[in-house]
Amino acid sequence: MSTLTSNNNNNNKKMIVLESYDKETFEVDKSVIQQSQMIKNMIEDCCTNECIPVPNVSSNILAKVIEYCNKHAADHYASKGQDSDTRNDAELKTWDADFVKVDKSTLYDLIMAANYLDIQRLLDLSCETVAEMIEPEEIRKEFNITNDFTHT
Repeated sequence: MSTLTSNNNNNNKKMIVLESYDKETFEVDKSVIQQSQMIKNMIEDCCTNECIPVPNVSSNILAKVIEYCNKHAADHYASKGQDSDTRNDAELKTWDADFVKVDKSTLYDLIMAANYLDIQRLLDLSCETVAEMIEPEEIRKEFNITNDFTHT
């Protein structure tokens, strides 16, 4: 079992176990994984037993999702005591930009996982990254557009 926990200082952590489709389990702090609206709803509705299956997400992608959630939860806790969040915002944006510097396959899998788990910030980040990768010529080629300025 993999244990990926946050760095916040809460001594009374409630841990949630997630199981990827390839049967690897991850023990995660409840406050961290509740960034997933799907998991949060399951917890609130008491639909969780000892382990929550995540059948649409592989272990390597689930580990990345948990890494993202840990970072954003840790940033949330760290910024609560500060006067200015601008430094933390800049650091988090840099971290996010580095986080999505992955191959296309992993990026697409992150989109699918963020969508399935309903983690809106991760979904927005990964979709924005894909949108920035697309060049206008690729769009023209994909949709057979010969000229942007066609006369009608």
